[in-house]
Amino acid sequence: MRDILGSLKRIALGALLVLLPAIAGPAQAADPLEKNFYLSGPRYDGNLPACESMLGRVSSRFAEKESTFWNSALQIVGYDHVQETAFRPWQSDNIPRRYCSARAMLNDGKPRTVHFSIIEDGGIASFGDGIEFCVVGLDRNWAFNPACKAARP
Repeated sequence: MRDILGSLKRIALGALLVLLPAIAGPAQAADPLEKNFYLSGPRYDGNLPACESMLGRVSSRFAEKESTFWNSALQIVGYDHVQETAFRPWQSDNIPRRYCSARAMLNDGKPRTVHFSIIEDGGIASFGDGIEFCVVGLDRNWAFNPACKAARP
């Protein structure tokens, strides 16, 4: 008896879901109040700091990641060849990003390429500029592999 009632309930619910769009009618576009008040999105300025100003943050986060997750003493001790790779490479409606690359000298004596992006309102809870980075050859969890390609535009 329970099986029959359960089956009937499922059939009725399925029929209701199929017929609901026909009963409700066509969807309407948002009216001017909804567009201007309820659906107002974020306002991006595109004012992002220069690549050189974020190198300290890249160094500290790299050292923290290496020591916390990989039990490694690797640190970035210096940079050269810092250059902007792209600025807002996609449509203007996307979140503004500045893509940069640099050559980093690590404390193991090996120079490695670092790719990073500065993201407007990409910090914690969208406060401040956020940063994503990848050191070529040290992407141990393969988040940006192959060769940090996903960290570039």
